[in-house]
Amino acid sequence: MNRLANASSPYLRAHADNPVAWFPWGPEAFAVAAERDVPVLVSIGYSTCHWCHVMARESFQDAETAALVNDGFVAIKVDREEHPDVDAAYLDAASAFTPHLGWPLTAFASPDGRVFYAGTYFPPEPRGQLPSFRQVLAAVREAWTERRAEVDATGTALREALAAAAPAAAEALPSADALADAVAAVVAREDHEFGGFAAGAAVESPKFPNTPVLRLLQHPALASLAPEAASVASRALAAMTGSELRDPVEGGFFRYATRRDWTIPHYERMLTDNAGLVEVALAAGDDGTAAETARFLVDVLQLPSGGIAAAQDSESIIDGQRSEGGYYRATDRSQLAPPALDAKVVTGWNGHAIAALAAAGARTDPRFVEAARWAADTVLENNVADDGSLRRASLDEIRSAAPATLEDYGGLARGLLVLARVTGEVAYAERARALVDACVGADGIHPPGGGDPVLARQGMQPQGVPSDGAAPSGPSAFAAAALDLWRMGAGERYREAAAMLVRAAAPAALGAPLAYGAILEVALGLATPPRQLVVVGETDSEIADVARRVVADVIAVVTPAQATAFAQAGFALFEGKVARDGGATAYDCRAFTCALPTSDPAALETPRRTSA
Repeated sequence: MNRLANASSPYLRAHADNPVAWFPWGPEAFAVAAERDVPVLVSIGYSTCHWCHVMARESFQDAETAALVNDGFVAIKVDREEHPDVDAAYLDAASAFTPHLGWPLTAFASPDGRVFYAGTYFPPEPRGQLPSFRQVLAAVREAWTERRAEVDATGTALREALAAAAPAAAEALPSADALADAVAAVVAREDHEFGGFAAGAAVESPKFPNTPVLRLLQHPALASLAPEAASVASRALAAMTGSELRDPVEGGFFRYATRRDWTIPHYERMLTDNAGLVEVALAAGDDGTAAETARFLVDVLQLPSGGIAAAQDSESIIDGQRSEGGYYRATDRSQLAPPALDAKVVTGWNGHAIAALAAAGARTDPRFVEAARWAADTVLENNVADDGSLRRASLDEIRSAAPATLEDYGGLARGLLVLARVTGEVAYAERARALVDACVGADGIHPPGGGDPVLARQGMQPQGVPSDGAAPSGPSAFAAAALDLWRMGAGERYREAAAMLVRAAAPAALGAPLAYGAILEVALGLATPPRQLVVVGETDSEIADVARRVVADVIAVVTPAQATAFAQAGFALFEGKVARDGGATAYDCRAFTCALPTSDPAALETPRRTSA
């Protein structure tokens, strides 16, 4: 039976015709495993994962290997981008068996979800110390049938260890001094030769953009707390922009470089990286790079439906052969078929793109604002179920069965808030507030329904506070949206929601700041007074143009009618803000205390001193 043909994930659809009898993630597979009394094979990957494709060709498309899987296991195929909580839970479990985590992730569990063995890529034949996939299948099957008590004990002990691993939250928010120390630790890790942050001193060390950390270094409060921080981010951006990591033809940045001098890229291009780098470039004052990267998001990743695709693959077919990066290295690619898109529209990731495109459009090309509006409207239509609940993703307008995560609620909410301030349309801000409200309850902050139901039933929810990867984690994205609502005057409860998530993450984040850039950026926003800038009047006036280039936490350019609408909707920052004497008027505020209204653009470029 082909259970993946109509999946809302290109990765699952690519496996639909495998001889392996795959199940999608869900309770049915575990129920069948219990009925058959066999272990579950959980294979996790994503559409643009190179080694996932390799293992699929070598093992999952092989009839003899598939027969071993089908005979002795129930097999589940998971798109990690569609089910990030499942991926996080199984990565946690896999860390008990291998230090080399990555994808494809290959895990074996009992029918009640207890993981008892895991690894990553397994070749079709043994390679050095690495067993073949068939050898792994045989060993797991032998353990399941001959040493069941040992298997059960391993799975039970691991589940108990994972459940006990959640660290305690900090009692207080990090101080500005503690955050400055964390930033200093990040600055000390700069690669002074090539920019950015290398995994090691060797030339072969891989290097990632790490946009959450770059955005942290650009926080306005660090101008006084850590004056050198912003220049570290600017040097990293300049190094990437002038390197092979950036595509000079279509714009956009590749996923990572395999060498610390930013050469030999891994050629997939991700929405998350590029949306983040648009905002990094804007904060660095590099409007050219921001516009070029936004152009990639719109011209390459934006789909005919309006949603923005998750990624573009690294592989293409050239002269009948698979080529890793050949399309991008070609002297003339105009006659070549481009690599395939992972066309699923991920809710939270589209939120990041909406924020980036709206901000870039306000400063560069208005078509980016329209692209952001189109993406927002598409997600709000296609990724919302009939009962009003938010879904993780959609593909070809087919909604995923996967519930939205905290990353989706937070990422989309923040994107809608930026779009609202750029367009002046309060409806986007009201929708953002509703998304945040849906996740804040008396028992804490979590998506409606509490997350993935299978993981919850099995006691396998990921523990602790996730680190920030290519994009902010779920708690980081949600905290940023809640903080943004507070800055717009939506109420103190939103500041407390952000603070709750920061306190939970603080012990881990202060100890490993390179892995927690986004949540530390929110922590800085809580530890220092915000600058809020509202211009009321002609949106194409000189003072409005200057305001869009000011460094501030909130920048809104609205008409008088729009300012009234925001105030009436409960966004107190806009109360009493009017256009004086018929001209555009700016209100420059610190911690909700505003200077005298002004129509002089030069007044906005002089920072006012305030105490924290």
